[in-house]
Amino acid sequence: METLPARARGYVACAALAAALCLLPVPSARPPWWAVALLAALYAGGGRVAARGRLSGTFYPVLLAGAFLLPPPAAALVAVPGALLGPVGHPPRGMRRLWRASQLVLAVRATAEVYAALGEPGPVTAAEFPGALAAAGAAVVAFCLVLTLLDGGILALAERVPARRAWRGLFPRSLAPIAVHGLVGLMMAILWQSPYGPVAALLVLLPMCVSWWVFAQYHREHAAHQATIRALVQAVDIKDGYTRGHSERVGHASMMIARELGLEDERVEVLRFAGILHDVGKLGVPTRLLRKDGPLTPEERRIIELHPEYGHEMVRGISFLGEARAAVLHHHERLDGSGYPYGLRGSQIPEPARVVAVADAFDAMTSTRSYSRARPVPVALRELERCAGSQFDPRMVTALVRAVRRLGWHPAVTADETGPLPPRPPVSSAPGAHR
Repeated sequence: METLPARARGYVACAALAAALCLLPVPSARPPWWAVALLAALYAGGGRVAARGRLSGTFYPVLLAGAFLLPPPAAALVAVPGALLGPVGHPPRGMRRLWRASQLVLAVRATAEVYAALGEPGPVTAAEFPGALAAAGAAVVAFCLVLTLLDGGILALAERVPARRAWRGLFPRSLAPIAVHGLVGLMMAILWQSPYGPVAALLVLLPMCVSWWVFAQYHREHAAHQATIRALVQAVDIKDGYTRGHSERVGHASMMIARELGLEDERVEVLRFAGILHDVGKLGVPTRLLRKDGPLTPEERRIIELHPEYGHEMVRGISFLGEARAAVLHHHERLDGSGYPYGLRGSQIPEPARVVAVADAFDAMTSTRSYSRARPVPVALRELERCAGSQFDPRMVTALVRAVRRLGWHPAVTADETGPLPPRPPVSSAPGAHR
């Protein structure tokens, strides 16, 4: 969303207008403004703390408690200060804040309306608790449904995700955690109306503090994983200056293929790691061979061809990489069995390795190296299609071709082009025959 297309800006503007309309009606009974202010302050303050741990949605129980306690327009107002004043990681910050506020206002208003329509009039009490579960459950489903509908829309318009994939899986993934938040919000609403008052309601948030700690540990571990990968990639880039940035681009192309194949987010991330780390074994190859101008001798090529095994040995103990380790070892195998290091063929080659092989060859062909000039993207795609079935998995090639034609590709030049370069290899040469 750093550079929003006009249609995405229009989408955000429509959502903001709808949210403003949700705040306009004046309820017949004057709401307790002190309660609105207290819940809004709690959501805003707690949201800032949660944002430091990158825990989106942690304070949804406060919004849902407001939906169970307050008239719909007042409940929707609870989300506004926190959404507009909360921290935003990336530009355009103003647009992101407006979008977040609009999204939450619409979701909370829908939640409060559903609960008011299905529940007893007035705030829920302990005596009404069993019967209130059904109404609260329907309200929570409405909250989740509005959020996912709006999220899918912005993905399709701002990130250019195909409409058939923009909403896929969003609702099922969101429903379980939001259902837990809804139960906590209902408990807050019941205790709020009890003789113990709002202070007792705030105690319900204590279990949420435990979840913050657990998720913070997870994010710290994930940050450590990212730092490990960055350190390895930087070491490769320093050693082989001609291919600087190659690893990141292969990771990006692998991710494009995985998304086009419709893989789960977890596998997409693993394949990105696989693409980034596929050449880490070059740390064990003499630098003079990596930077040599012109063709390699047979002996030099045998040394270069050891880098997948070197790489696998380097990452085999990193458990979080999972099946990415197989891609590091086998990304130079070929479907016809003529690849290395083990001459696997067809389905014997792990799927992650087949993805990375296509991404690696594509970036190698579209980047300038010490021994070859970059080919135009259409030429590289045609060469991949020509070699599909013999060298590359046709499914992976088709996925990359579709993704590049839809999203484009902007390869970076990884060598200094001011000096003379050797002639570009003929198109008939194997696209995977690179260093």
